[in-house]
Amino acid sequence: MDYDRPVQTANSGPDLAGEMAAALAAASIVFQDNTAYSKKLIKGAETLFTFARDFGKRTPYCRGNPYIEPFYNSTGYFDEYMWGAAWLFYATGNKSYISLATNPGLPKNSKAFYMIPDLSVPSWDNKLPAAMLLLTRLRIFLSPGYPYEDMLKSYHNVTGLTMCSYLQQFHVFNWTKGGLIQLNHGKPQSLQYVANAAFLASLFVDYMNATSIPGWYCGPNFIRAETLRSFATSQINYILGKNPMKMSYLVGYGTKFPKHVHHRGASIPNDNKKYSCTGGWKWRDSRNPNPHNITGAMVGGPIRTDNFQDIRTNYNYTEPTLAGNAGLVAALVSLTGSGGMSIDKNTIFSAVPPFYPPSPPPPAPWKP
Repeated sequence: MDYDRPVQTANSGPDLAGEMAAALAAASIVFQDNTAYSKKLIKGAETLFTFARDFGKRTPYCRGNPYIEPFYNSTGYFDEYMWGAAWLFYATGNKSYISLATNPGLPKNSKAFYMIPDLSVPSWDNKLPAAMLLLTRLRIFLSPGYPYEDMLKSYHNVTGLTMCSYLQQFHVFNWTKGGLIQLNHGKPQSLQYVANAAFLASLFVDYMNATSIPGWYCGPNFIRAETLRSFATSQINYILGKNPMKMSYLVGYGTKFPKHVHHRGASIPNDNKKYSCTGGWKWRDSRNPNPHNITGAMVGGPIRTDNFQDIRTNYNYTEPTLAGNAGLVAALVSLTGSGGMSIDKNTIFSAVPPFYPPSPPPPAPWKP
């Protein structure tokens, strides 16, 4: 590519900064063996989260930006507050973060307890189901008690209901005849939502298995953990080729996968020439297969009829995304692991101090 890629400056953006803070905080746990680097990541995360929480800078990052708003419109930022605060608590042990993550204002403003089906779908714009599952992990493994228990219990309950919504028997979402849940209501690029939901479902099962919990309730119905694992497995199997098209939607996996992926680097030949922004369009519009396989990329996927067209110019079918691949890789790790029996219960909590909950305040004196 031989053209400028301008960088934009955001003077506000609680959603973007909150998500970046969560990413850096999580990375600091991954790299905690490298003390200097881990501390650098934490410093960056806390700086970003301070920016995100600045009351004077709470306009969504995309508001009024013609290059962002039509394509990556953010619908809110209180979910990123919950997400960022949870990861920062795990990374630092600073209880001000868990106090924020369990502050009743966050679920109220994010509508976390409204049981709106769309809010049970994890995506780049909606961190609620992931954030509540992350905080459910704290309740399951550490049981911090008062003063966090009431809110953590609510997050745990909503997480269970979210998992119920993924099961076909409860008819919350439509499904294709080929067996793919339609988490984005039949709109294009469905697989990124499916992969992320499969990951959360499998991880919830890991938590249950690690604590010898056989299942959970969906209303009066007891659902075994294996049922939820089967949901996650079926969705990933669909992505990998067990579908009416007999097509693997993961580039390079299997014998039949997309060859016209909507990706500039994969579609332009390595001919020692530099192409301008518009100069690459002739390769985008070509009907020839990509000269390079972007191995491991998951494409947008089929439409609601299970049909898929391997066409580079239609990004709804063939565009890969980081948001989708992240969920797919995470789901594969969970599904091919030990089933939760040897899940690492400690590393994520290594910075969390012991919980010695104070006694709740005494009741008011009795008056006759």
